[in-house]
This record gives sequence, C-alpha cells and structure tokens, in this order.
Amino acid sequence: MLTLVLIGLVGGFITGISPCVLPVLPVVFMTGGVRRRPYLVVVGLALSFSVFTLLGTLVVSALPVPQDIIRWAGLVVLLVLGVAMMFPAVQDLLERPFARIGRRRVGGERGDFVLGLALGAVYVPCAGPVLAAITVAGATHRIGVGTVALTLAFAVGTAAPLLFFALAGRGVAERVRAFRERQRGVRFVAGLVVIGLAVALTFNVTDVLQRAVPDYTSTLNQALDKSGAVGALGSEQAAGLQHCAQLPSPQLADCGKAPAISGIQQWFDTPGDRPLPASALKGKVVLVDFWAYSCINCQRAIPHLNAWNRAYAKDGLVVVGVHAPEYAFEHVPANVKAGAERLHMTYPIALDNDFTTWNAFGNDSWPAEYLIDAEGQVRHVAVGEGEYDTSESLIRQLLTAARPGVHLPPPTHVADTTPTDEGQTPETYLGSERAGSFAGGRLPDGVHEFTVPGTLPADAFALGGTWSVGKESLTARKDADLRLAYSADDVYLDVGGTGTLTATVGGRTTTYKVSGAPDIYTLVHGDNPTSGILDVKLSPGLSAYSFTFG
Repeated sequence: MLTLVLIGLVGGFITGISPCVLPVLPVVFMTGGVRRRPYLVVVGLALSFSVFTLLGTLVVSALPVPQDIIRWAGLVVLLVLGVAMMFPAVQDLLERPFARIGRRRVGGERGDFVLGLALGAVYVPCAGPVLAAITVAGATHRIGVGTVALTLAFAVGTAAPLLFFALAGRGVAERVRAFRERQRGVRFVAGLVVIGLAVALTFNVTDVLQRAVPDYTSTLNQALDKSGAVGALGSEQAAGLQHCAQLPSPQLADCGKAPAISGIQQWFDTPGDRPLPASALKGKVVLVDFWAYSCINCQRAIPHLNAWNRAYAKDGLVVVGVHAPEYAFEHVPANVKAGAERLHMTYPIALDNDFTTWNAFGNDSWPAEYLIDAEGQVRHVAVGEGEYDTSESLIRQLLTAARPGVHLPPPTHVADTTPTDEGQTPETYLGSERAGSFAGGRLPDGVHEFTVPGTLPADAFALGGTWSVGKESLTARKDADLRLAYSADDVYLDVGGTGTLTATVGGRTTTYKVSGAPDIYTLVHGDNPTSGILDVKLSPGLSAYSFTFG
C-alpha cells in the first residue's frame, strides 16, 4: 500500500508540473486572491477530478446520458460563475435560492470551492502511467482500497504545484497596492479569465497551447512507468492469483480456489447457447481464457486453444473463452459471435460485458489463461502470448492426474506466431483516450482538420485531412489520411464501417473493401520492409481503432 501511495504522489506531482496544466493555471492564479480561497479552489479541483476519474465512467454508463456530460456540466458551471464574478447583480440572483438558509455567497468562499469542482470536471491532464492505471480500474469497475489510495495520492501530488501557484496569486494580491485598491476590477478580470477558459475548452483552443509546448515531463513519466505502477495496482486487486504468473512457467503451482464464471450476459457455442452449467466443469480440467475478438494478440493465441480443445475434450479438458470487451463495439453480442466464427472457435464463449468474471479473477491483460485442475484449484496463470508448449505440457499433467492411466493423443503442433522482435512498435491506440503515440501531442475530441508533418518520430502516427475524434476511435470525414512510422514484420489495423481504405508502403499501394463490424485488416506482411512509413487513406465514415503488430 505504501508503494502505491508513493507512486501516486510522484505521478501526480509530475502531472501537476506538466504542460497539460497550463490552461487552468491563469484561473488558479487569478482566483487565489485572499483568505482561504487558494485552498478551497485547489481542494475542490482535486476532489472532483479524483471522483470523476475513478467513478465517472461507472456512473455515466449507468445513466441514459451522453458520455461527455460531466465535461459539459463543468463548462456550464464555469461560465455561470465567471459571469457572477463579473456582475454583482447576477451573483445576487444566484444567491436568492439560499436566502432562507443563511447567507451564501456564490462569489465568496463557497463559490470558490464550487469553482474548484467545476475545474476538476474539465481538467484533463496528461495520461501518464498512474492516471492510466486509475482510469482502467474505474472503467473495469475494479475499485478497491488500493485503487482509492492510488487515486487520492495522485490527487494530492497534482494539487501541490497548483496550490503553490494559487498561493503565489494570493501573495501578489496582498502585496501589490493596485490589487488591494481595485478589488472589484480584479474580480471582473478574474471572471473574464474563467469565461475565457470555458470558451477555450469548448472549442478545444487549449489543445493548440498544449501541443505547442514540448512535454518536458515525458522522461520522468517513462521512468515512473518502469516502476510498475499498473502492476502494483493489479497485484493489489488480484486476490492472490497474479503471483502465479511470475512463477517458473514449467511448474504447476497452488494459486488458490478458482472463482466462479459469473455475471455472463450471453453464451455462444454451448448447446442451444444456454449457460454452461456447473456440472459441465465439475471434475474436469478447465482452461479459462480471457480474450477480445479484435485483439491481435488474442487472435494469435486462439489456434492453440482450438487445437487443445479438439485434442483433449474427450479426455476431460474444458476450454472456456471469457470475452471481456476492450472497445465499446466489442460489447455487441453479434459482433463477438461474428468474430468468433471468423476465428473458427470451437469451445464455449462467455460474454463478460460487465467484467464480473474478469474482476473475480483479478485479471488485467488480454490474452490471459488460467489453468484449473479437476479439484477446482488454479494451478497455472499465463499472461500474454507464447510458451504454448509449456501450457500444453501442464494441461497433459493435470489430465493424467485427474484420470490415471488415460491414453492421451500426441501433443498438438501449431506454429507459434508470437512476435520476438524486442524493437517492435507497441500497440498503438488511435482514440483520444489512449492516443499516446500521436505526433501532435494530445489528440482532442471533436471534428478537426489536421496536417501531416514532414517527418514522423519512430512509432508515432499523424493525421491529415478532416477527422472526427472519439474516445476509442477516429472516424474519417474528408481527405482523411493516417500516417504511421512503424517497426514490425506485420502491421494490422482495426477498422469498421463501410467503404474502402488504401495502404501505401514501400511504394506499393493496396486497396481494401471494408464492411460490417470493426475487424482487423493486415496492411503490411512479412515480405515488406520491417520498418518504414505506412500511409493509410480512409473513405468517409470508416472508423479506425488501433494498430497492432506482429
């Protein structure tokens, strides 16, 4: 727990001095004038930011409201408070509902705290490793003591630099005579600054500033990422299972009682697509595989699971594919079913849209396999791709232990296509929520025109033409161009919609017809150069989600 708190404090402080805080600094400085005001503004900001980051996805998804309702509510509150600060008549009008319960000054200390709450709702800092861990935990409903501790520590860390700046503003107000003598004028200017911030955020003007200033904290974030922030959080919530993934892989281990497969929305590839009864697993060796149908890493693992299911089902092996969606479109049962059919999956599939089983296992990766013996104990955990021979050897050991004297078929022989190039470009997400490889800095939501730069850093992507930017994907509008600097034998693009895309690499252009639910298209194969520039042009209406590599 202490490690999580320290990681949160450091990660929050790095975020608090990063270029991403620049848009809110003028408001913090101007409203930090007197008394307790700096503390109230910063405490309000830290509190609302923490709550919305951790619980925002959970709450909004449960209500019939737009996903960005929190941000718009914060912008409206900022606008109203700014006007109230400028015009006393508006301030008095806002105070009238509170007249019967005592004097409440919207422009006073209570208003300062509300201002902080509104700032927290629109404050979008750089998504460093700690913030990413908190966001994933909130989105997957894995909010435990460790998550809350990490979130609170992050809030304190990021609030410290902001409080310093607010106190500096108060110091100026107290020492400069002009500020003391012209309180009404200063308040009017502060209101203008608040309104200016609301307008700038509404039209994404602040993104220009954030992209223009180099990220001087990137090296610090990279160092923090190596500290294992996500891993520390995951192990806190894994209920004793994840330690098995760190044990020597050729060995069976005692990882504890297997959680139940529960909270499943729908089943496929079972008799009548009915839920798999507990009796179907009793006394069997069970392999639970967490996957997502558009995850290329999962797709490379599935041929091995198919082979094991065909070879050992009659000898007591049950393979269960628990589908946990990584993207919104992966919540749709028809999309999952179509993806499973394309992958020729032959074993039961459970749709874990609410991450109930995912959380029960303390899982944090796609793909991940949990091998359970006939007594219901987890004996091995394999995270990621590879080492399929080891997994099959352990399966055979458990089958033999469950049924002494059983005559197993020869081991399966399926080619292992796990990438081995350590210099390979990592998975590249294209939606604004996780677009850490965008060459232009932070990728703003909404419809924007982009210009492809003359050069691209390694493992980065850039945009040209008009795109509609969403949290999870980019949707092509006019003259949409997507350029990627990659290093890999194979490049895949997860894309959906109806239209065409053209991919140009090494002077050769290939056209692809796209239709239906999002799926993975192979744009670069091994016979092309293993590094270079990939140019992808998408027809209007196509949505691109991520690049993956092999």
